[in-house]
Amino acid sequence: MQPATPPTVTPFLRTAAAYAWRLLVVGLLVYSLFAVLGRFHEIGVAVFLGLVITALLRPVADLVARFLPRPLSVALTLLCGIALVLGVLALVGEAVAGERTTLVREFREGIGRIEDWLERPPVRLDPDALSGVQERIGEFLSSHRSALISEAVSGAGQVVAVLTTLALGLFSAVFFIHSGDRHWAWFQDQLPESVRDRVAVGGRAAWRTFTGYTHGIVLVAAVNAVLVGIALWALGVPLAVPLALLEFLAAFIPLIGSPIALAVASVVALAAKGPLVAGIVIALIVIIGQIEGHLLHPLVMSWAVRLHPLVVAVSVIAGSIAAGIVGAVVAVPLVSVVWSVHTALRAARA
Repeated sequence: MQPATPPTVTPFLRTAAAYAWRLLVVGLLVYSLFAVLGRFHEIGVAVFLGLVITALLRPVADLVARFLPRPLSVALTLLCGIALVLGVLALVGEAVAGERTTLVREFREGIGRIEDWLERPPVRLDPDALSGVQERIGEFLSSHRSALISEAVSGAGQVVAVLTTLALGLFSAVFFIHSGDRHWAWFQDQLPESVRDRVAVGGRAAWRTFTGYTHGIVLVAAVNAVLVGIALWALGVPLAVPLALLEFLAAFIPLIGSPIALAVASVVALAAKGPLVAGIVIALIVIIGQIEGHLLHPLVMSWAVRLHPLVVAVSVIAGSIAAGIVGAVVAVPLVSVVWSVHTALRAARA
């Protein structure tokens, strides 16, 4: 009696199973990486910030080093970068302080216009529903004063943590800019000789992609901020400079950052200038999104980041779920670096 032959597995199912367990392993590694970053997120954010500063300022420091000693060129480059950031913050603070009186008046008038608009067709909201809102807000603040004070104290602790992270990131950037290549060479020397070549290939691809992404996203964010600032200034929306800065920072979260920042601008426009101007600002969300998606990203980012928009969207959402805003910012460059390393190693094996 011949033994029964085992059932055959179709080639499609065999291939699907092979890819499935590999995807599970990759997903587990990505989840573990985000879990570790979440556990030590201050250190991870500081190192990431140091790498971003290095990607932006290393070319400038290399240029200055042609005329000055390396330590002096690094110090001069970092001081000029810090001065630029502080100057932008001072400009924003000056703009807010200069528009404070006008802003308060326009907001009061705008709230009144919004209430009148809600009471008229087609909304027809009951006027009693809007009356006494300020009194109820005051009662809420007085009844929850202790909780608000504790939240403020907790916020002060968060400020200290943010300043500590910034200091560590700047400290890391000093050494990355000054002698990052020597650090990388030392790290390679600690590895077995059999993997040094592959690590060198992957490292070059990772740094090339990360610097390309950093330069590209900064350029895209700057263009978005300039366009938004000019549009808000032309429409007479108050706080145009701070809102443009918010657009610049929000653009570091691909796909969803700019719409969120422009939504905030539309609320300011609604309170200060009324529904018509707010509607124009909302239309800017679509226009800026089209410019960013069909012009800026293909021209600026395609040579550095070769990811499908669906992959970008999933990466941003997954990063935000795993590590909040920090995860949303880090997700796309992390996935881009991993993919570039995979592509470079596959090409090296061919």
